[in-house]
Amino acid sequence: MKKAVKIIIGIVLLFLLVWVLAYFKKANSATVEDFKVAEPFYTSIRTKTVATGKLNPEEEIELKPQVSGIVDQILVEEGDIVKKGDLIAKIRVVPNEQSLVSANSRINSAILSFDNANTLYNRNKVLFEKGVISKQDFENSELSMNQAKESLGQAQNDYQIIKRGSLSSGSGANTNIIAQIPGTILSIPVREGDQVIESNNFNAGTSIATVADMSKMIFEGQVDEAEVGKLKEGIDIKVVLGAINEKEFPAKLTFVAPKGLEVNGAVQFTIKADVQVEQSTNIRAGYSANAEIELESKDSIFAIKESLLQFNRITEKPFVEIQKADGTFEKRNVELGLSDGINVEITDGIKEGEKIKVWNKASKENNDDGNNGGRRNN
Repeated sequence: MKKAVKIIIGIVLLFLLVWVLAYFKKANSATVEDFKVAEPFYTSIRTKTVATGKLNPEEEIELKPQVSGIVDQILVEEGDIVKKGDLIAKIRVVPNEQSLVSANSRINSAILSFDNANTLYNRNKVLFEKGVISKQDFENSELSMNQAKESLGQAQNDYQIIKRGSLSSGSGANTNIIAQIPGTILSIPVREGDQVIESNNFNAGTSIATVADMSKMIFEGQVDEAEVGKLKEGIDIKVVLGAINEKEFPAKLTFVAPKGLEVNGAVQFTIKADVQVEQSTNIRAGYSANAEIELESKDSIFAIKESLLQFNRITEKPFVEIQKADGTFEKRNVELGLSDGINVEITDGIKEGEKIKVWNKASKENNDDGNNGGRRNN
């Protein structure tokens, strides 16, 4: 009986020995995984932001009539270049019948008053010459006659303005639309025969034409609230026009809005910049444009590729894996600085010359290029 037990125990120990030998053989023959490594380096990092917007003329005005009426004649076309004082259009006045009748009635009343004052003046003049009346009485009648004459002239002018829109003897008739600045005609929203309304304190009036100086252009765009604090007026930026083969124009930031506006859930701030436009370049108002603005820059800083970073799932702190002398890797927490999305500044945690694990496992093609990093058994 004891002999049988010994035999069973021996068989069990033999199986255990075979299993242990097989396990260690399998463990020692496990495939060795290779990893590439990279070293930190010195470089320059510049962070930029892009503001989207449009290119518009710095000086742009709308020409509006001083009298209501009908567009009688338009003397220019969109795209024409005009000088200050050039005639743009003419307005034909359509008088209000009630106002015209009232003005005509005032003329008739003024004629009657003038005729009466003139008669009294002539009569008093004869009496004064004969010494019948005093000089003061004569001068009073002369004053009344002159006042009646002035009232008649004013009534006649009012009638002329109501009927024609201006005095025929005026050097600059209200019915003429004149260019107030030199520039290019951007738009003419009316056509001959259209009715227009005068510009006054209660009405903005009908726009006859828009004139702009195309030699002075500005960029108007929007930047996010996270970046507006880094902007300063007076810095140089670049404006890129996609409509002209991605051509770049130098510009200078002149305005950053003190108040933001909410756009699609994000707060945006308006910026403006003076753009230097070449005279040979044909620029049109309203071109879509992007402004490239440099926010921060550092030269000769200690950095690594941002793709080498890993992040702790719990603390979300960055770390890298540093190769040790025996070829294995150890985790090392790092402190980060400026980043441009490709390279990132390292302020603490890595020394010059240390090898950092490229944490994506190397492919067979990478293993064959002779630039393999450390090895470790899994």
